[in-house]
Amino acid sequence: MSEKRNSVTIEEELKEREKKLGYFEKFLPAWVALCIFIGILLSQVVSGIGEFIESIKIGGISIPIGICLFLMMYPAMLNFQYSELKQIGRDPKPVIATLVSNWLIAPFVGLAMANIFLVDQQLIVAIILLSSSPCTAMVLVWGWMAKGNQEQNVLTTSINTITIIIGYVPMVSLLTGIQNIPIDWTQLLISGIVFIGLPLLIGILSRKFLIKSKGESWFQNTYKPAVGKISIVALLTTLIILFSLNGEVLLNNPQLMVIVSIPLLVGFFIVVLYNIMVTKILGFAYKEAIISVIIGSSSHFEIAIATAVGLYGVGSIAALGTTMGLFWEIPIMLSIVYIGKFLGRKGFWRINKK
Repeated sequence: MSEKRNSVTIEEELKEREKKLGYFEKFLPAWVALCIFIGILLSQVVSGIGEFIESIKIGGISIPIGICLFLMMYPAMLNFQYSELKQIGRDPKPVIATLVSNWLIAPFVGLAMANIFLVDQQLIVAIILLSSSPCTAMVLVWGWMAKGNQEQNVLTTSINTITIIIGYVPMVSLLTGIQNIPIDWTQLLISGIVFIGLPLLIGILSRKFLIKSKGESWFQNTYKPAVGKISIVALLTTLIILFSLNGEVLLNNPQLMVIVSIPLLVGFFIVVLYNIMVTKILGFAYKEAIISVIIGSSSHFEIAIATAVGLYGVGSIAALGTTMGLFWEIPIMLSIVYIGKFLGRKGFWRINKK
């Protein structure tokens, strides 16, 4: 009975988030573009704004950016459910296929694309950071929109949260090492702890406390939507700060954003195609296949931005490069949803038994 109630609660939450998607997240690229413009404008009209923001630091981490990035990461960590991990034995193939894509295919495809298209080391690191971070939040919405298997969606999202904690820092270190790019291990580890570990810990504790004191319904339908709004505001504020710090660089080198977009888009295309073909070869039914394609092709741009800021600073080329992952994520994921539905109607994957 409790499992059924929990399933209904998740479905209600996703329907509510889908409504909000129409007003905010659906047009996120437009808000991103607006924030880029505002940030660049501030860099030109407010004298010394970059130096002021850059000076507010503790242990090499910008305090304003640190606060914004925490508020970006925390809502995603509220999705982690330890109880879901117990269900992996039911049908592990879709989960394993997704993990292979997230940790063995996508990072090395990203590295290959960076090698082919980029020269600047910070832009290469930006691609590495984006391709090494599977998404753990918005995929819940994309999976619901595509009418995929939501039990698998929540399960894989929870597993991804754990694997990011364990694998993100080593993977980034491995790929930058292959490229002979010097990277500050200590700063990378600090970024992992501050921007992934801490939000996850607080997310787990606050979820447990709030559900116990306020109930599951209040947590899902009141608290999480409210925190989600704060997350979007924090994300857009971060972008304004990033571009206000480096507006001069962008105005002098506008081609940077185009240059970093090319390997991102080509890499996305390769990974999406890989996931579509693998789910077909393995004989997945539509509801499991579409979730594997969506999660296996996604990117956790918040973590990438946070790590780039920790490694190179708020006004760095690497930090700006990772924002392009955010810019392209929404249209790409929406495209996967509609392409997946089209393939499902055409019988590309097996039809789920009712």
